Amino acid sequence: MSPTLAAKGKESGTARILGSGTSGVAELLIFHPVDTIAKRLMSNKAKVSFSTLSPIIFREYATAPLGPKLLSLFPGLGYAAGYKVSQRIYKFGGQPWINDLLTHHFKTDFTNAFGERKGRMMIQATAGSLTGIGEVVLLPLDALKIKRQVNPEAFRGRGVVRIFMEEGSTLYRGWGWTVARNAPGSFSLFGASAFTKEYVLGVSEYSKATWTQNFIASVAGAVASITVAAPLDTIKTRIQNANFEQKTRGVTVVRDLLRDEGATALFKGLTPKILVVGPKLVFGYTVAQSLIPWFANYV
Repeated sequence: MSPTLAAKGKESGTARILGSGTSGVAELLIFHPVDTIAKRLMSNKAKVSFSTLSPIIFREYATAPLGPKLLSLFPGLGYAAGYKVSQRIYKFGGQPWINDLLTHHFKTDFTNAFGERKGRMMIQATAGSLTGIGEVVLLPLDALKIKRQVNPEAFRGRGVVRIFMEEGSTLYRGWGWTVARNAPGSFSLFGASAFTKEYVLGVSEYSKATWTQNFIASVAGAVASITVAAPLDTIKTRIQNANFEQKTRGVTVVRDLLRDEGATALFKGLTPKILVVGPKLVFGYTVAQSLIPWFANYV
């Protein structure tokens, strides 16, 4: 999840891909452990207390020395790299493109319906929502990453090529819940970010926002997005972390979760995700904004 990357005209598509892709790699190496912690907390079905926190997060490495314990938070790094880099390239390049498309063809409709300022924000939010829905094509990489993080036994020594050949469409399990999560989540991300710039910071041209203004807007947008999408994200994660042959329906997951853990379990893992949202988005945004113009000098 990322704020809009403004195009400056002189930046080629190659520069944007290289810049956003490099940003994704750097972001992954720093924040993958936090993502692992969040996924394991969301997948845990037992009561969480201070005494059980370490076994839930570190599992069999709960009593290991600090080094192996920290390394245990990097499972599925290869799958995560494929997913994160692809997602960042798609997100940074896709949302501005869709935003331009909507502005070119439907600006009058949005303006008539919402007014000039709100119409501009709604275009940003709608472009983000459509981009989020399209992320479903990356679902297999996301599913493999989650399984490596919380259910490595599902791999049983198989490599990624063999898994793709044998599992096929099962890697898209939970796609409906992914779309249901991404549509409002991405809408909230770009919408809240645009709202913050427009009404809180007084920035009418979003691409001219300062680093500080982008930081504030990004945090507001990301917190709104993660909170709105949290229940559906928990359901999606539990569907995806099951063994390949286990066909778990989302409705079953919701029923069992509400019966055994209560409604608050829908927000498991929300706190660590929100705590890392600010620095994660600022890091990804500033690195991409710095690298894309730099790459543009050479490609």
